[in-house]
Amino acid sequence: MSLIVEEHATGGGRRIGRLVLDNARSLNALSLEMIERMLLQLAAWRQDEGLVAVLLEGAGDRAFCAGGDVVGLYRAITSARETGPLDDLGLGPIPEPAARFFEREYRLDYLLHRYPKPVICWGGGIVMGGGLGLFTGSHQRIVTEHSRLAMPEVTIALYPDVGGSWFLNRLPPGLGEFIALTGCQLNASDSLWLGLANRAIAASRRAELLPRLQDVAEWRDPTAAVGLVLRQLEAASLDVFTGQSSPLREHQDAIRRLMDRDRLADQVAAILGADIDSPWFERARQGLAAGSPLAIRVIAEQLHRCRYGSLAEVFRLELALSVQLCRHREFAEGVRARLIDKDNHPGWSFGTLEQVDEALLAALFTPPWPRSPLQDL
Repeated sequence: MSLIVEEHATGGGRRIGRLVLDNARSLNALSLEMIERMLLQLAAWRQDEGLVAVLLEGAGDRAFCAGGDVVGLYRAITSARETGPLDDLGLGPIPEPAARFFEREYRLDYLLHRYPKPVICWGGGIVMGGGLGLFTGSHQRIVTEHSRLAMPEVTIALYPDVGGSWFLNRLPPGLGEFIALTGCQLNASDSLWLGLANRAIAASRRAELLPRLQDVAEWRDPTAAVGLVLRQLEAASLDVFTGQSSPLREHQDAIRRLMDRDRLADQVAAILGADIDSPWFERARQGLAAGSPLAIRVIAEQLHRCRYGSLAEVFRLELALSVQLCRHREFAEGVRARLIDKDNHPGWSFGTLEQVDEALLAALFTPPWPRSPLQDL
C-alpha cells in the first residue's frame, strides 16, 4: 500500500484524518496513485463536518517525502519520444502519463494551500521536491532536528515546481534564486527563519502528536485547538534546537552580494568563483556546477515570469512548463544519469548558458494547449 488513510476519534466526538505516505524504500516518493487518493480523500474530508483536522506524515524516520516518482516520469518521456516524431527543436509528443501526473500533483498542492481545515504536516528527515510542495501547502509545517529541505531539481534538468515559483519568489532578496540554482539544503533553523516551516518539534515527540490531538475535547475553533497542542510540543522541544546552526542565514549577506548581478551568467560565475570556506556553501556550489545549463536558464526565466503571479496563475504556468520539459530529452537524461544508471555523467544538450538555443527556450515557455487543464483553479 502506498498511502495509508485513517480516521481517529477525538474528545467531543470529532475525528482527525491521517494520511501517511507509505513508500519508505523510495523515501516516500509520490506516485500518481498516491496523489489521486489524497485528492479524493481530502475532498471528502473537506465536506465532513465531523472531521476537524488532517495529519500528513511519511512512513519511517528518514523522509517525509523525497519528491515525485521521476523514474516513472522518465519511462513515460522515453516511451513518447520513441514513438516520435520530434520537431526541429527536438520536442516530441506530450507524454500523457507525465502530463496527468503534474496536473494532479499541482491540483493537490493548490488544494492544500487553500484547505479550510488545519493540515498538520510532519516534515521529518528529507523534504524535497514534491514533498516540499505538500509541506509548504500545509497550515502547520513541522520540522525536526533531522529535517533537510531542498529543491535540487537543477541537477536533473528540471526546476523548482510544485509552487516553488511562488514561494521562492517571496524570500529575502537573492535567496530564492540561490536556493533554486544550487539545490542547497535547509535545516530546521533556516527553514523556520525563511518561513517555509512554522514549528520546530523534536523527532522524539512525534509519537505524542496524534494522542495529544485526540485528547482535545473542544473543537469549536480547530485552528486554535491544533495550535495549542503544537505550541506545547514545541515548548518541550526547545533544548533540542538550542545551538543548531543556520547556514543560509549566516551566509545571507554574502549570497545577496553574489546574486546582485544583472546577468544570470554573472550570478552563476560569482557563485562558482566565490571565496567562501564553508562545507555547506561548497555543497551548494557543487549542486550548481552539476546542473544542466538549460535548466539554469529555465529556472531564472520561470522565477522572473512568476514574480507577481497569483498562486493559481503560478501553478498554471508551472504545468505548461513541466509538460513542455517532458517533451525534450534533457529532463529524462538528468533522471537517467542521477537515478537510473547513476553514472552521474549526464549528456546535457548545451555545454554553457550562452549555448542554450533561444528558440528552444521560448518554445518551452509556450503552453502546449489553448486552455490550461488547471484553468478552474
